[in-house]
Amino acid sequence: MENVIEVENLTHWFGKQIIYENLNFTVPRGRIFGLLGKNGVGKTTLITILMGFLRPISGRCRVLGENSHNLSPAARRKIGLLFEGHLAYNFMSISQIEKFYSAHYPNWNRELYYGLVDRLDLPYDHVIKNMSCGQRSQVVLGLIFAQSPELMILDDYSMGLDAGYRRLFLEYLSEYVKDGSKTVFVTSHIVQDLENLVNEVIFLDRGGEILQTPLDDFMSDFKQFSFRNNGLKNIPHRDEVIKSVDNTGSIISVYSFQSKEAVAAHLKEQGLEVAVLEQVPMTLEDAFIGLTGKY
Repeated sequence: MENVIEVENLTHWFGKQIIYENLNFTVPRGRIFGLLGKNGVGKTTLITILMGFLRPISGRCRVLGENSHNLSPAARRKIGLLFEGHLAYNFMSISQIEKFYSAHYPNWNRELYYGLVDRLDLPYDHVIKNMSCGQRSQVVLGLIFAQSPELMILDDYSMGLDAGYRRLFLEYLSEYVKDGSKTVFVTSHIVQDLENLVNEVIFLDRGGEILQTPLDDFMSDFKQFSFRNNGLKNIPHRDEVIKSVDNTGSIISVYSFQSKEAVAAHLKEQGLEVAVLEQVPMTLEDAFIGLTGKY
């Protein structure tokens, strides 16, 4: 399967803070990839590097078969980029910005743009700078869909969108990739939005540690187990088996890729005799917090 994004041995830092060290992953065509991680792990920085706006310390990134720091105009026309809700030319009106953008994209879909923007119920001569943050975000997303890009890179698409419009956008996004020729690389602070959308997830951690996995496999393999803290003198600690621990006082939860039996045996090795160990169902947001921790 053709890869539309390839990251090889990517290393970058700001001052003494290491963002990535020998980071490697690929994104094949026709998939929706969710990039997940806490604030400060470098999600936006990664997108900045992929688009050629920032040169890393070392490593190589290729987008649509081209070096990310030498993307041709033809390649850039195939990429629909949402960068932290950014919208230039906000002095234009709804119709003016559509006309301006359409001149640069050979596959422009005017009907799709107005199909989304008409839901704002605003006149076409309404100036964008006079819109709310959420309304401007809807215009941006309309412009991106109208480009009919091969690759969508969406950095926190949910900025300013209410629940109804987020759901509408996700429906459009699911339809957009149906033919298998389009790819989406998306970040979001609203993790639950991605649960029924993405095919694969990439978890980014501080220092660039990464887990790339099909979402269904992750939700099946990663588990939460809970037990009562009946006067335990110590609590479990993180290691190769237990990925994180949540201690609320009366209930202790541990998260692991291991089976219930393996976790129980491991807790016993740590000196913890647990009478009843229960597996707890999780949403993607629960699993994300379980893997990365609350703080």
